Amino acid sequence: MTQPHATHVTPDTQDADGAPAGHAGQDQGTTPAHVPPAELRAALTTRLGGAARAWLDQALDEAAAHPGTHGPISVWELRLAEAGRRCGPAHADAARVLVLHAAQADTDALTRVYTQGTADERRAVLHALPHLVPGPHALPLVEDALRTNDTRLVAAALGPYAARHLDPHQWRHAVLKCLFTGVPVAGVADLARRARGDDELARMLADYAAERTAADRTVPEDLHRVLALTESGRPAPGTADPHGKES
Repeated sequence: MTQPHATHVTPDTQDADGAPAGHAGQDQGTTPAHVPPAELRAALTTRLGGAARAWLDQALDEAAAHPGTHGPISVWELRLAEAGRRCGPAHADAARVLVLHAAQADTDALTRVYTQGTADERRAVLHALPHLVPGPHALPLVEDALRTNDTRLVAAALGPYAARHLDPHQWRHAVLKCLFTGVPVAGVADLARRARGDDELARMLADYAAERTAADRTVPEDLHRVLALTESGRPAPGTADPHGKES
């Protein structure tokens, strides 16, 4: 059974890149990847019942007291497995991200959790990346998620971390993957900026639309949205020469 997304944590905050929440669509800015951990905890606390709040406080205190890796498995890793049962599926993503952040999980720890964890735990790792990994070292996790057919993993992979670190070729194919699998492009972090003026992405989108049309299949509305973004920022045809003079 598909669990509901934890997408209503802080609808009026800013995302991790400083853009207003919801700026690029209804999903962006409302997932744990886009909400600073302090704000995420404050918002989550107001939504949890007493027992769940007590569990979260204890889990975060334990993670902060024993960060990193201790033995075959750390106590905070056990809390990741409990989050859905303790906080409810709607809040589990946020709780897991907070535990990872409190534990100061580095790339090695995140990779272990991702590799050994459930799909829910993998999704939490992807949401946590922009809060924990400043450089591109965790890109293999994003790349792995984008190779799956799990649409929730694909969506989680395309948060602020991917927007910062995926190279243009990988990022374009990730956008196409969204169109192939039905993942809404509204949740792709920094979509407008990265798509702006991208002629190669426009070509790929046009080719895909032509293939769909030739097969008498509907062209996804999201394809038209992204294609329009590739046109933004360009001067109108015939309005300027290379020296900035009107023709």
